[in-house]
Amino acid sequence: MRILIVEGNPNLGRIWQDHLERLDFEVVLVSGQSGAVKSLEEESFNAIVLNLVLKGESAFAVADYASYKRPDAKVIFVTDTSFFSDGSIFALAPNACAYVREQTPPNDLAAIVAHYAGDRS
Repeated sequence: MRILIVEGNPNLGRIWQDHLERLDFEVVLVSGQSGAVKSLEEESFNAIVLNLVLKGESAFAVADYASYKRPDAKVIFVTDTSFFSDGSIFALAPNACAYVREQTPPNDLAAIVAHYAGDRS
């Protein structure tokens, strides 16, 4: 199973990556929109962990491109804001399957990713 993490904070991204790799996922970590698009061009992923707030870039552009290029990849949006807490993100991004707080414990995030990536073990 392959996971793409798009996270501007490298320390947080590495924490998530470490937890997912402990579950035997192959993880690609990028810091923004251009890295995500390049990765989606070259590789397939089962799920994408995508920070909703990418400084100066668009997480929605990444989700949009993923729905076109990798339609089977589920997107787990992560954020430190409450802007889409009403669930409207699911209407804006058809490949969105979860919306979680950035403060979600890494083990919990890994379990969510495993669920949506198709790993039921």
